[in-house]
Amino acid sequence: MKVVRLLQGMVLVCILMVPVLIILFLRNFGENEYEIPVLYENGIQDPFGDCELDSAGQHYIPEFEFVSQDSSRIGKSEMEGKVTIVDFFFTSCPSICPVMSLEMERVQDAFRNEEQVQLYSISIDPEYDTPEVLKEYSELHGATKGKWFFLNGPKEEVYDLARCGFVLPTIDGEGVPENFTHSDKLALIDGEGRIRGYYSGTNREEVDLLILETKILLHGKQ
Repeated sequence: MKVVRLLQGMVLVCILMVPVLIILFLRNFGENEYEIPVLYENGIQDPFGDCELDSAGQHYIPEFEFVSQDSSRIGKSEMEGKVTIVDFFFTSCPSICPVMSLEMERVQDAFRNEEQVQLYSISIDPEYDTPEVLKEYSELHGATKGKWFFLNGPKEEVYDLARCGFVLPTIDGEGVPENFTHSDKLALIDGEGRIRGYYSGTNREEVDLLILETKILLHGKQ
């Protein structure tokens, strides 16, 4: 009987300890934050002096304004206060762009009802990718009006923005699709114009991470 009572007592103690352990766990781990880095807090490296940088401090996306597939003017000012996912592409791209655009479709679907999230796809072949061509391409990928913007700008400004603003390597193919070089990265930009991350637009798992971290920027602790 003594052994039975001892076992019963031990079980009772264990049961009583469960809430205490839960409280201790929550106190120790409940305040953990998922931190999304702010990139280029000390500026960007420009070894060849190609970029006109304002300072060596926090890097921000510079001012720009291009023409969208609907002929509206869209740029930096429309990014303020919103989370923007940006890629550089061209419609005649024979390699990675189709996959990137399909992944951007997934991002759009994930935030279809979230007004604070928008997408920019900026053409690096603006001479071919006129607003009319971009409109057709946007319709092919189901772009929602006012959500996903396909942008055409002066070539020199586009390349300067890609290299010095978004810090993404970009090489002009001079009209030959196979000769264009650009990154497969999707850039996550916060409402202050800071770059918060890069994610491969050809890798589904990385795009899943982009979607997660976009939600955290919107609703979670940063």
